[in-house]
Amino acid sequence: MERLCVILLLVSKTFIVNAQFNGFNCDANFHSRFPAERDISVYCGVQTITLKINFCPVLFSGYTDTDLALNGRHGDAHCRGFINNNTFPTVVLFSISLSTLEACGNSLAVSTAQGPNAYGNLSLVQIGNIAGYIDTPDPPTVISYLPGLLYKFSCSYPLEYLVNNTQLASSAAAISVKDSNGTFVSTLNLLLYNDSTYIHHLAIPVSGLTLKTRVFAAVKATNLDKRWNVLMDYCYTTPSGNPNDELRYDLFFGCDKDPQTTVFENGKSQMGRFSFEVFRFVKHKNQKMSTVFLHCVTKLCRSDDCPLLLPICGKRKKRNVSERTAVASGNAVMTAGPIITRSDETPTNNSQLAQLNSPPFKMNSVTSALISSIAILAVMSMCFFILSLSLLRGKYTAPTPRSGTHNPAFS
Repeated sequence: MERLCVILLLVSKTFIVNAQFNGFNCDANFHSRFPAERDISVYCGVQTITLKINFCPVLFSGYTDTDLALNGRHGDAHCRGFINNNTFPTVVLFSISLSTLEACGNSLAVSTAQGPNAYGNLSLVQIGNIAGYIDTPDPPTVISYLPGLLYKFSCSYPLEYLVNNTQLASSAAAISVKDSNGTFVSTLNLLLYNDSTYIHHLAIPVSGLTLKTRVFAAVKATNLDKRWNVLMDYCYTTPSGNPNDELRYDLFFGCDKDPQTTVFENGKSQMGRFSFEVFRFVKHKNQKMSTVFLHCVTKLCRSDDCPLLLPICGKRKKRNVSERTAVASGNAVMTAGPIITRSDETPTNNSQLAQLNSPPFKMNSVTSALISSIAILAVMSMCFFILSLSLLRGKYTAPTPRSGTHNPAFS
């Protein structure tokens, strides 16, 4: 009789659990438990943060999907998730837009620390951290037999990137940063323009650009939340498309700037602009053209913080910023160029200057004999001319006056 009661109890409990999971992709053998840390997955995307919560333990705990909400905002439908029953197990999805992340009470904290940037140069680095939680509502009673559910999440976003460009055809390139990197930027562009209007993209002729041609460059962010600005930290050039090339020429870093480089805008908007005069690398001396690749280490900073990250030129240190936990920043890589320059000739007033290393002009024997004959004839002609002048001068010399008395008859 006792065995029969135990069997009936187990069967009834199985029916109850199966009824509880009815219609959802749940397994009673694995999901008949309370939630654990492994039941939430966080994806730090380029424009949204996506949260996935295993719904089966939520059902087992006595709650429904409508009981889950971001940061206690249970009365706001926009802060609730939605069921996805096309996976196993069934999950509840939450999507947080980075442009409106505070709408449901999520917090954004930006920490600033002094440390090396992507290439070891001492710089101020910022890390953006977004945090929040998902919970269930408290009952309006004094006590409850249901467990309170709480899921915490956070995403860290490094705010420094290495921006390059390797596509010559359009003189620009874009790179989509992977979701797993956790970045606010979906696309960073390093663009080259013809003039200071920044309208027409740079067109590089087949023969290359003339040396000292001024090129206008811009680092631009797209699909970026308005609270962030672009700050160019370090821009340099290499003769190859490899940003780690040991041979490089710095355009600007902090207060150190190439004399031919001018920075127009930096840290004031979602676009950084500068210009420089093209040159050639000496290692290309035996080549008719020289290639120059442009690279920029770029930061993102909040509009209020950007002035604090800019260097105070003329002084040794930058502005003091309250230092918090130092975290190494990630990098997203792309390359700008090549900018092709003519290294064998430079037009001047529609004429061409002779190459300094060109071989001397050589004459053959016929040319040498002809030049010698002309020289001899010139000398003989000059001697004949001098002799003729001497003879003519002697012929027309005035006669000597005669001596004697004047005859008055001739008067």
